[in-house]
Amino acid sequence: MAGSFNRITLVGNLTRDPEIRYVGSGAAVTKFTLAVNRRSKQQEETDYIDCVAWDKLAETCNTYLKKGMSCLVDGRLSIRSYDDKDGNKRKATEVVVNTMQMLDRANRGGGAGDDGGTFEREPRPRAGVGAPANGGGGLDDASLEDEIPF
Repeated sequence: MAGSFNRITLVGNLTRDPEIRYVGSGAAVTKFTLAVNRRSKQQEETDYIDCVAWDKLAETCNTYLKKGMSCLVDGRLSIRSYDDKDGNKRKATEVVVNTMQMLDRANRGGGAGDDGGTFEREPRPRAGVGAPANGGGGLDDASLEDEIPF
């Protein structure tokens, strides 16, 4: 039997500034919505897709993304159930972002040689698999500074 595959790549514009919060464990979570245009029988329609980024990538998205900016996100589709404040069952569909690339040079003040900023989520260590003590060995603050194009 073939394995499963869950990957989604979107290019769109932010409908509003990202919103960041911190969960009980201290992890950062940033939510934002992308407006993605698609053609359908000679008319253009727009889908509004909720995206969520975690940890260091969440902080990066919150810092650099702004309403109206164009960006590419790559991640996985997540559908979760929850009870709202009135006790009703609800479903939320969102893209859990692994990689984000800013595409809007004008809004970032980039120059002619600017190739955009690509940011990735740090891999989370798996328990018992010899995870590094620094929490996953992704980008540290020093290397992130080198990756930011401005």
